[in-house]
Amino acid sequence: MLTIAHFSDLHYSDETLSEVDPCFRFAVDEAIRRSVDVAIVTGDSTDHALPAHSPAFAALARNLRRLADHCPVLLLQGTFSHEPPGLLRLFALLGGRHPIHVSDRIEQVALLDRGGWEPSATWRFTAVPDNARLLCSCIPTLNKATLTATVGAGNATNAMGEQLATLLAGLAPVNAAARAQGLPTIGLSHGTVRGCTTEHGVPMAGLDHELTTGALFAAGASAFMLGHIHKHQAWREGERLIAYPGSIGRLHYSEQGDKGFLLWEIDAHGARATHIPTPARRTHELVFDGAPDLATLSAFAAEHDLKGAWVRVRWSIAEEAAHAVDRDAIAATLVSAAGIKLEGRVLPVGRSRAAGMARTHDLRAQLATWAKATATDAAPLLACLHALEQQGPEAIAQQLLAAQVEEADLHAENGEGLWNRPWEPQGPLTA
Repeated sequence: MLTIAHFSDLHYSDETLSEVDPCFRFAVDEAIRRSVDVAIVTGDSTDHALPAHSPAFAALARNLRRLADHCPVLLLQGTFSHEPPGLLRLFALLGGRHPIHVSDRIEQVALLDRGGWEPSATWRFTAVPDNARLLCSCIPTLNKATLTATVGAGNATNAMGEQLATLLAGLAPVNAAARAQGLPTIGLSHGTVRGCTTEHGVPMAGLDHELTTGALFAAGASAFMLGHIHKHQAWREGERLIAYPGSIGRLHYSEQGDKGFLLWEIDAHGARATHIPTPARRTHELVFDGAPDLATLSAFAAEHDLKGAWVRVRWSIAEEAAHAVDRDAIAATLVSAAGIKLEGRVLPVGRSRAAGMARTHDLRAQLATWAKATATDAAPLLACLHALEQQGPEAIAQQLLAAQVEEADLHAENGEGLWNRPWEPQGPLTA
């Protein structure tokens, strides 16, 4: 039985540092306190490219070094826009009592008895390495541009899922051999499982998601550890388990559920995982259709402990009533909150193109005003308006049809019917 601390989606940057660093420090402290055997980060350790002198880069390096002083560490490549290719390799140079392995290609990696990592020369081992304690199948974020260049843009969406399903099935024989030797086997990937739920409660039900639970279970691993989705969720098949730990901290308003990491217990037959919450910030959101109601805000502040919480107030209001929003009063009502974000959406008033139209409620007068401003004869328009007011749709339609019949009869009397037109071919002629 191995105990593994599984972290994901740290999103270190100078902008997020005040949230993610306390959460990750807590998680590392907890992993060390619980004496985990291995630590794994399944992608998006950073939020974007970081200069080496940035406070966020130094803070992340310190925590990874603390982990490496306690146990072997494996870092999986995440989304390229968050972790530019090559960035993670710098952390492998940190040193420490145990090695840090960076997996940025499709491969299998074995954790050996002596504590080192042994990667496969190709995408998988042909045989389980001697003295292995753990077998990891690593599938980092893949470059869809390469696949698109091969199969075409129209086929790339489905082709990615098909290729990954074939790849996962190809890992099954090696995983089965490892399990037969009593070794724990795990899979690691950074991507979207079809049917998972985002941190905002939105189901990812499209056909363009690269992973399915069926394909992941087909790899034959005791556990599959995922990254990319910020909400903790899991799927079980017998003793085997697939799970996202979710993001380490709360980076957006309205995110659902606790933030944290997973503590895994894994053997050759299956896995169990416990979600350990981190001290992520608490957030609240209030939405108003119109100006924010101060009484409602006061009641909310009285009912909730806002100390240390972050509150966002959103509203939509017409342009002519925008002056009714008192931002200072809103902030004073929520003064105990750690942070307040006010987002008002002003709905512009539609301006009439003819002066005077908006000052009358009579439709005839509005029509006459518009016709005068645009130099248009108002008589036919007023006649149509009168017909709409006095007759039903069927009666108007019958009148229009009768007028068309009279016009056709008149053309016929003058010899202007369709039958007097010269014949023109309507398609290709054949012999």
